[in-house]
Amino acid sequence: MSVGLVTIPWSLIIPIIILQLILQVASLISLVRSEGVQRGNKIIWAIIIVVLSYMGPVLFWTLGRKAQ
Repeated sequence: MSVGLVTIPWSLIIPIIILQLILQVASLISLVRSEGVQRGNKIIWAIIIVVLSYMGPVLFWTLGRKAQ
């Protein structure tokens, strides 16, 4: 039995994908605008944000940003 693209509930998946993209873009913009980061450098945080999908932005906002 194969699952086709027709059976995928796109009305539920599209908002999740949009939320992920918003989180990643907001995190990357904040990373670029910041003067420094905690625990590593900006290149490492950019890789974490992009590769780890949802967890990358969450980790950046909780652990990586310097307090302003």
